[in-house]
Amino acid sequence: MESLPLAQILHRRGAWSGAAETCELDYEGRFLRRKRLTTTTGRDFVVDLPQTTSLDDGDALELSKGGLVEIRAAEEAVLVVTGSALARLAWHIGNRHTPCQIETERLLIRQDPVIRDMLTRLGAEIREATAPFTPEGGAYGHGRTHAHEHGHVHHPADAHGH
Repeated sequence: MESLPLAQILHRRGAWSGAAETCELDYEGRFLRRKRLTTTTGRDFVVDLPQTTSLDDGDALELSKGGLVEIRAAEEAVLVVTGSALARLAWHIGNRHTPCQIETERLLIRQDPVIRDMLTRLGAEIREATAPFTPEGGAYGHGRTHAHEHGHVHHPADAHGH
């Protein structure tokens, strides 16, 4: 039995060029370290990254047997948020550490009845939709908003008495 191609090298969007196969993943699926994936043409491969990583729409994984696989954001259920006070609504979404795709005329969030209720009470207009979901990365660098830490300083191991 032939082993599957292995993807251990990640190229961020804009840092690669050329032809690539495509793999569509939803927001949760784009947060991984080691996982078997399938391209849109049915080719299986295994991702084995050094650490859990948030893949972005347009990133590419380099396969050990040659070639690239471009990561695309798959369509998924979202809430489209609009209203006259969009910046205020975005602040409330961010204050709850909810991933949010920010566009000029609208915000997209994953379907969440609690956040939906809060936004409705704040005057937002909300409709359900299916769309690729590509929220903003965290304020502390590349990646997920829920993966950052609040003021925690990492100390050397010996500082904890280990």
